[in-house]
Amino acid sequence: MGKRKVFTKTDLSIPQVEHSHDATGNVVILPEVMPPTNTTVKFGRNTSNSRNFDFARWYGAGIDPITYACQRQIERFLAGQEGALTVTTVVSYCKSGLRSFLDYCMLRATAFGRDLVLADVNRDLIDSYLSDLAGQRGLTTFPNCVYTKAKPVLLALGRRGLFPLVTSGDAATFPRNPFPNNKRKTKGETALSKLERQEFTVALRQAIRPIWTDNTPVTGDLLVFALLVVALHTGRNTTPLLEMDRDCLRPHPKDNAVFLVLWKRRGYKTSKVALRAASDAERLLESTPSVRTNVERLIRRVMVLTEPLDSEAPDDLKGRVWLYRSRAWRSVGQVTALSGRVLEKAISNLVAEYGLNDSDGKPLRINISRLRKTFANRIFELTDGDLATTAAALGNTPRVAEQNYLAPSADTRRNWQFMGELLVQELLTVTIGATYKDTPLGRCTDPVNGQFAPKRKDATCMSFMNCLRCKHYAVTAEDLYKLFSFYFRVLAERSRMDKRRWARDYAHIPRLIDHYIVAEGLRRGTFKTAAVEAAREHARSQPHPFWSVDLIDSLEVLA
Repeated sequence: MGKRKVFTKTDLSIPQVEHSHDATGNVVILPEVMPPTNTTVKFGRNTSNSRNFDFARWYGAGIDPITYACQRQIERFLAGQEGALTVTTVVSYCKSGLRSFLDYCMLRATAFGRDLVLADVNRDLIDSYLSDLAGQRGLTTFPNCVYTKAKPVLLALGRRGLFPLVTSGDAATFPRNPFPNNKRKTKGETALSKLERQEFTVALRQAIRPIWTDNTPVTGDLLVFALLVVALHTGRNTTPLLEMDRDCLRPHPKDNAVFLVLWKRRGYKTSKVALRAASDAERLLESTPSVRTNVERLIRRVMVLTEPLDSEAPDDLKGRVWLYRSRAWRSVGQVTALSGRVLEKAISNLVAEYGLNDSDGKPLRINISRLRKTFANRIFELTDGDLATTAAALGNTPRVAEQNYLAPSADTRRNWQFMGELLVQELLTVTIGATYKDTPLGRCTDPVNGQFAPKRKDATCMSFMNCLRCKHYAVTAEDLYKLFSFYFRVLAERSRMDKRRWARDYAHIPRLIDHYIVAEGLRRGTFKTAAVEAAREHARSQPHPFWSVDLIDSLEVLA
């Protein structure tokens, strides 16, 4: 008895590309299906401001097969095929990626004087498209951002065999690195300075004051101000905050504490942050950050005010925290939830009303990304540079936290600039003499009450990492051995930590010693070349005992 044939069931509701193959095996779209009856793709409610996207403008323009395949692929994404993508992601594929790619295909069809087919989607087309993106001026976003929104759609089509996809080698359909060194050309958000943070906090405190008053009307602006408080004190991302549900506060094993639990779409997991009461002197260094309990009280207050609206909310918004009645003329009185557009508008109102300006006198730029970086740098500061705790507070790995969230402040940069300028003046001062006390790095006029000294009786300054920028520090030819021993000890740190952190915290020290102390001393004749080289080699082969790795395991104890 032969094997029974098994027929595969096909879900007819899933969009398909109606096609056949020509004699050479290339995919041919059936002419009768183009354009489709409905050229508009509907997204429904999502975190973006777009609810639909119409492909009509690209039909009848010489690229019908490519347009049709792209539309069907977008519909497949929305139906849950080829990966569980969020609606907002699919919106970005259409508005940022396909809009640009299909426009270019129209230009190419015109230039070639013929219609384009799916077989034309090859490396030559992609390379030409990338060159066009790179040459566009006035592009509202970076070329790589546009390309990375178009590529997933085309890649999905290629994997389904709708055009010949080459995955490797020099002829790969999609180049491995289309925009080299792109990260060097872009700048991410920066954390708020201490003064900016203080002024912003004062403004927020005033703005949310009405929320504690009974019978307060729940407006979009008021909810945004409350959300900004939560963002500033927890460092969470925009979408998880906007989609915060009424079950977000969970029990904590410790008394007088709760967890704020938010859903992260991109990682398909939750992130949690502990909300608890803490005294001014208490700093909790745990796997999750801690903030004052008034943030918890604020969230519970918002829940109380918005609870009556939950029953009237659309099904996809039920259970949300940030609910309010719309004042827009098209939907006045309807229950809706905070969105990115409402967030931006309310922030603009806050900045204008309270006259918040940056250091250049321009209106202060506020967004959730800046608040997250501000939170990260504040945690790093409070934990005395504990990278592991800061990364845990952000929900990232230490490497991601260090590379993307932590940066030297403007004050730090000014201090090092001042140090370099000061060294030239202090290096050859005629006051060097008996008043200087020997230190492991050189000489100091006041190791007890100096610029970085503890300024306590019988307490000697041990902050040797600050010597180079201290106005009480000086170095003579006799101190070169100790100076170079410190120099090579700093260089040894490169193999002991992440290279970006070394570059940020230590790399400037050998550079300053070479360019400001040694070079300037040689130029003025204070140091002799032979003495410098002798001290350098002596320190390299047999460093000063104080700067031995065996004696001091980490330079951080001296910072």
